[in-house]
Amino acid sequence: MERTPPETRTVQIDARQIRVMAHPLRMRLLGLLRVDGPATATTLAEKLDTNTGATSYHLRQLAEVGLVTEDPDLGTGRQRWWRAEHDISNFDPTDFDDDPDARAAVRWIETNHVRLMADQAERWFSVADDQPRAWRDAAALSDMVLTLDPARLRELNDELWQVLVRYHEDPPSDGPDARQVHVFLSALPRMEQQ
Repeated sequence: MERTPPETRTVQIDARQIRVMAHPLRMRLLGLLRVDGPATATTLAEKLDTNTGATSYHLRQLAEVGLVTEDPDLGTGRQRWWRAEHDISNFDPTDFDDDPDARAAVRWIETNHVRLMADQAERWFSVADDQPRAWRDAAALSDMVLTLDPARLRELNDELWQVLVRYHEDPPSDGPDARQVHVFLSALPRMEQQ
């Protein structure tokens, strides 16, 4: 029987949400809830090697701006389960041109994302030699320099994003070799030092 993933939930991030998201623990909490599904503050604290009090506080901050919510169907008594309210966060950096604090939050989030990308790559490379050949051959890290104007760059990014969303919405692989794969999409203007 083929599993059908739930419909992708997308949120257009506003200035208040972007400012709340710009925090290391909040980004990690939101990421875990989006990828792994509902969890308690205690479970999340264990996974993130932090304390339950800090986890609970930051979950409430995310809830105040509608990024996470309590899942009443899973909660029992004092045990509160939390879930992400969306699968994909959308925003354009220029959405916040008139808000210096939100712009600073966007810069922090983008820089943090690059750090996460490098960290994930380093983790893979540190164990790649011990991984099955099929995974080593399938994993990819590549780059290419193209000459594009802003409209074509936007078109390229939109097209690549559509491919990623299609794979996200397809039924997940359920074979014995299936794993979660972290895909990063980065297409930035080349900034060479002169």
